Amino acid sequence: MAEDISLVVRNGTVVDGTGAAPYEADVALAGDRIVEIGKVSARGREEIDARGKLVTPGFVDIHTHYDGQAVWDSHLAPSAWHGVTTAVMGNCGVGFAPCKPGDREKLVELMEGVEDIPAPVMHEGLNWQWESFGEYLTALESNPRDIDIGALLPHAAVRVFVMGERAIRHEAATAEDIAQMRAITADAVRQGAFGFSTSRTISHKSLKGDYTPTLRAHEDELTGIALGMADAGAGFLEIVSDWNAPDAATEFGLLRRVIEASGRTAVFSLTQRHDRTTTWKELLGLADNAIRDGVSIRPVVAPRPIGILLGLEGSQNPFSGTPSYKSIAGKPLAERVAIMRDPEFRRQLLSEDPVAGSTFPLIHRIGYAHMFRFGNPPCYEPKREDSIVAIAEREGRTAPEVAYDMLLEDEGRGFIYSPLVNYASYDMTTPETMLADRNTIMGLGDGGAHVGFILDAGFPTWMFSYWGRERGRFEVSEIVRRLTSDPAGAAGLNDRGVIALGKKADLNVIDYDRVSFGQPYVTFDLPAGGRRLLQKAHGYDATIASGVVTYRNGEATGALPGRLVRGQRAG
Repeated sequence: MAEDISLVVRNGTVVDGTGAAPYEADVALAGDRIVEIGKVSARGREEIDARGKLVTPGFVDIHTHYDGQAVWDSHLAPSAWHGVTTAVMGNCGVGFAPCKPGDREKLVELMEGVEDIPAPVMHEGLNWQWESFGEYLTALESNPRDIDIGALLPHAAVRVFVMGERAIRHEAATAEDIAQMRAITADAVRQGAFGFSTSRTISHKSLKGDYTPTLRAHEDELTGIALGMADAGAGFLEIVSDWNAPDAATEFGLLRRVIEASGRTAVFSLTQRHDRTTTWKELLGLADNAIRDGVSIRPVVAPRPIGILLGLEGSQNPFSGTPSYKSIAGKPLAERVAIMRDPEFRRQLLSEDPVAGSTFPLIHRIGYAHMFRFGNPPCYEPKREDSIVAIAEREGRTAPEVAYDMLLEDEGRGFIYSPLVNYASYDMTTPETMLADRNTIMGLGDGGAHVGFILDAGFPTWMFSYWGRERGRFEVSEIVRRLTSDPAGAAGLNDRGVIALGKKADLNVIDYDRVSFGQPYVTFDLPAGGRRLLQKAHGYDATIASGVVTYRNGEATGALPGRLVRGQRAG
């Protein structure tokens, strides 16, 4: 065995992903498998001294949107910087396959509106070497990466593929349509899809303002699709909904009937909306009841508010929809700042309606009462008295005036932080309660999406730095379980997520006392010079994927052992 050992991580504190207490041990890897745990006498071809450090499984993120980036990029930042070694994409019903050549623009427009990935980026980055979902997976397979990826079959793409313009017009699917969707789903799962995703929220629109084609899909359509997964004998359903048709219990009842009919499992996004502050509690209870009844429906929750970063360098700011700002939006940052400092321009812009001309789908869900100076270091737990409304009241100014001046700070490079959900009470009570429920799955970081105004792919780092070290609310063993075996099990990835003999050799070596965030910044490294927000992490001494060190102290080694994972994996 000794000559087969490629890497030994020595003297570390092993947190194995099961929730069990940490223990001191060496971990030996051979190829892409864990082959020995304990006191390893043999030397590896490579060794890492992890004394005083945590050794964890690689993190598994089941809610990402790398559907486009995985085609053109081998480095799936920012998730890979935060310890993620496996990501499942294709969530929220949007993606790029199946797709007929004539429908490509429809899917690009939808992805641009729903996930804030600019159309020029996708037009340049996507090579469209596919039509079916299986062909899309084959295209993904040809590109090596720093992490493993898996994909869900997106409902919007399937609906447009089968129904064309009728899908865009939200017409009801016919029995023939449903039969075809069922067959496509079964084939996609057999080809390697992890399941199926759909969206039923009015927040998901194309850039033109059209609602996602899946918004009004009837129960018979969803059941038929779920039965396609049953035909293939694998797969889970991922759903995002507003839960108001006409109430949460009615909508949840639809989901439960679909899952009961198909015998599959489901996950759904659970957040606290600021205009409906208690609905999430009802949904949490309904999901817990379903689990007790043997129906696997699990909420996916965020460990902090999902926050929008509004700034002159991002894709959105409070005044993006005004005619005055639109007139300068394409100018370099320094020039925009100079123009905005002109008193006459300021007066004119502040007299204009920022909502009427906005293409931002979430514009109606943000307000100055939940906007704050983000600061450096970043503040994710701002106080009510630090809101723009509170500052305006103290200083005798209007909230738009405060926001306008705040945008110009640091030569226009600062951000306004606007918690969109989970912050109605101006504290972390809601995400804390959600995380405390054992049925919830930590997620919703949306890696690969919202590249110009949301930066939450660092949720794993937040779990350690805030809920572990700062607050002491959750033990390290529980935090690691929530990042590893729990999401892996929910996705059917039972070959990873724990440090055990024979499991996949995906590991993190973490300096717990140093785990923290860098300052968010803007870079223009997407295809066609597209911009995105990024944020580095500190405290990750090494990340290992498939037995190969991919990152050391946050820097890529150049190794690309990540592969496409086709479908669920047995333990």
